[in-house]
Amino acid sequence: MHQTPPFDAPAARRLREALGMAPGHVAYGLRAQYGLLVTPDVVAAWERGLQSPTARELTALAGVLWCSPGDLLVEAVTLREHRLARGMAPDDVARLVGMDTGAYLKVEDSGRWRGNERQSAALAEALSLTPAAFLTATGRDGELAGILTSAVTTRWQAHVRAMAKLVPLPRPELEQVLERLHSDYQALMVKTLSWGSTEDAGTGDAGRAFLDSIVVRFWELAGG
Repeated sequence: MHQTPPFDAPAARRLREALGMAPGHVAYGLRAQYGLLVTPDVVAAWERGLQSPTARELTALAGVLWCSPGDLLVEAVTLREHRLARGMAPDDVARLVGMDTGAYLKVEDSGRWRGNERQSAALAEALSLTPAAFLTATGRDGELAGILTSAVTTRWQAHVRAMAKLVPLPRPELEQVLERLHSDYQALMVKTLSWGSTEDAGTGDAGRAFLDSIVVRFWELAGG
């Protein structure tokens, strides 16, 4: 089942008011231009955050308000949200990545991407995804966190290959970032051996906090 797009209600109202339109004008435009039977009360409910438009209604609303669908969405996270933000149909994206539309829609529904390297590059280009946004949208943040945790707690060199397969960044850059994360974490842990028991507890908490935020730290260093 398709989820409702993450609608930005205040933005919709601002855009409507900037055009000097009332909810009734928007409802008329949706009906006349797109054949959607949306009442002024529904438009007002969208703007108050009481309801959210469907993907089709969102695209039509953007047309009536002379903006892009992305202007009516909060920050996109999933593949579907990124696609809607760019006003693209599923078959457009599927064609660009070399998949049939049904298979691509299954990817959007599951949140899991299993495409090859060429398809991954095509998907990232089609949706203008940064490396960080690509991994989040394809459901791989958990996998990334697991590899990074192992890299900083053991030998980082042993995890370069896995990282290179997961993250579309040059290997020398990955090595530099992994080495930095490993050094930072190990320096934090060394304090456990040299401080007293009270400090040990604090250092343990700091270590857990480091690992909990390791994906964010990685992208801060990698510039993703």
